Amino acid sequence: MCKKVETEDMTEPLYIEDIRKEFPILSREVNGKSLVYLDNTATSQTPQSVVKAMTDMYENHKANVHRGVHTLSQEATDMMEAARERVRGYINAESTDEVIFTRGTTEGINLVAQSYGASLSNSDEIILTVMEHHSNIVPWQLLQRNKRISLKVVPINSNGELRQDMYESLFSENTRMVALTHVSNVLGTINPVKKMIETAHRKDVPVLVDGAQAAPHMKIDVRDLDADFYTFSAHKMYGPCGVGILYGKKKLLQTMPPYQGGGEMIQHVSFEKTTFADLPFKFEAGTPDFVGIAALTKAIDFIEKYGIERIAAHENRLLEMATEGLLEIPGMRIFGNAKEKSAVLSFLAGNIHHYDMGLLLDKLGIAVRTGHHCAQPLMNALGVEGTVRASFAIYNTEEDVMRFIEGVKRVSSMF
Repeated sequence: MCKKVETEDMTEPLYIEDIRKEFPILSREVNGKSLVYLDNTATSQTPQSVVKAMTDMYENHKANVHRGVHTLSQEATDMMEAARERVRGYINAESTDEVIFTRGTTEGINLVAQSYGASLSNSDEIILTVMEHHSNIVPWQLLQRNKRISLKVVPINSNGELRQDMYESLFSENTRMVALTHVSNVLGTINPVKKMIETAHRKDVPVLVDGAQAAPHMKIDVRDLDADFYTFSAHKMYGPCGVGILYGKKKLLQTMPPYQGGGEMIQHVSFEKTTFADLPFKFEAGTPDFVGIAALTKAIDFIEKYGIERIAAHENRLLEMATEGLLEIPGMRIFGNAKEKSAVLSFLAGNIHHYDMGLLLDKLGIAVRTGHHCAQPLMNALGVEGTVRASFAIYNTEEDVMRFIEGVKRVSSMF
């Protein structure tokens, strides 16, 4: 009989064992043990529906988009633009002009930093938070080299929540942008981005939201949030690698110059002058990954088939179970205890180095992430070099959690 998971906010159960059959990789062995995959924050696994869509695209529809009158080109173009409309509806954007395809969240942030950032001057300031991924720090530092702008940083409290009092105090007449993560990839903290956007907008400051860790776990409504920019990656939400989305309000995107030049993003080129294409194409230079983009629709279908709220409820149940189990281990330290938290569990066991813990868990077939998780400023704030991170997805089970807990206990007893 398939195991079903009951949650409070659902009318139908999730049959996890049936869902797992859509992910062949979960049936393989690692080091002679059945795989327990708990590195979903880094990248989720991909259901067969997405893989089949990519295979079908390569086998039956591959041709460069937007550039041909022949049937294959028109088919590929239609499939890519259908995906754009699918994403528009999924995030509730007003227009497909506001949906730009990128290679991932990192490229989306770099696009905004370089393009919106072109208008900044030396006295301007940008507000970040201490929990940002390097992808939402380094692009602004690169801009800082040329523009000599200032970066201000919102700290956290002991529970891993942003200090809202400090956030409001960082605004000045020179503040030109807020860039913050929706969900911390280390702490799992779900930030009150809607409230933080409202605060910024009262001061006429636009906000970019890094939604890489939010998109797999919660419904994203860019108009309800009133986000000016929102960016996320397909590979963290059961989709293909190398595909990302940047949403931007049309009125802002229209004022921003392209940050890459090449084919597709132009209207007319001569050696004297180039005019650029309309939105969204002026930000999409070169041949896009139209195969992955087309397959992204199947990842969205997968999420909507089971319901993002039900997926999150299942993941949170596993998080609670794992947290309770780890806290039984002497010397256990868990980082991130926010009231609003996603399914991410960062920890250290006694004096065991995070790398050693991860390596030995791998010997037991358990895949976790170790290190600074591309968040070194946050690690400095926490007073550690790195952590072990387990993160959960729809296909994880109670059995996965039990093996994880027993694995950590076993490793801990070795030291």
